[in-house]
Amino acid sequence: MRVRLAFVALSLAAAIGVAPARSVSAQEVTPKDAAAVVQKGFVADLDELQTKFVGLAEAIPQDKFAWRPMDGVRSVAEVLTLAALEGYSFIPTSFGAKAADLGGREAMAALRTNTDKAQILDHLKKSFAYAKQQVAALDPATLTGTHKVMGQGDLTVTQTADHIAGDLHEHLGQLIAYARMNHVVPPWSK
Repeated sequence: MRVRLAFVALSLAAAIGVAPARSVSAQEVTPKDAAAVVQKGFVADLDELQTKFVGLAEAIPQDKFAWRPMDGVRSVAEVLTLAALEGYSFIPTSFGAKAADLGGREAMAALRTNTDKAQILDHLKKSFAYAKQQVAALDPATLTGTHKVMGQGDLTVTQTADHIAGDLHEHLGQLIAYARMNHVVPPWSK
């Protein structure tokens, strides 16, 4: 899906005469119609990512949620809860929407250390639904400028979508590798 999103963005950029993603100044804007296309494509990518994250979480046995390939790297549960936390906060705030209220730092800390499969699945579903709702509800006119995303400077909506999609697809790839190392076949590969 990331490739499809990048293709759509580059095709749209070429069609309207905008250069591909590069460092931009705060004065540069994305046309409202282009921002709406990127917004719609990004929400569709989130839908596909949710399906895959949830599918893998359902396929991986509970006894493997604390598994990690070696010390110093995230466990299965930690990868899944990271994806959930990104849905609650990183994704919506990167586009200018609000983070979900999870009940404070203690609640976020509890989610980060959670290894209960049912609870993690519930958070994955809710967080992706929240992120999709927040991004889809934005007026494309608010996406025409640039935003600061995790210290990446001023990014256009296309660059923001690409940055977040890349991050989530990286975590998905990590989770796929974890699943295969534990002899779990991703549901969409059967």
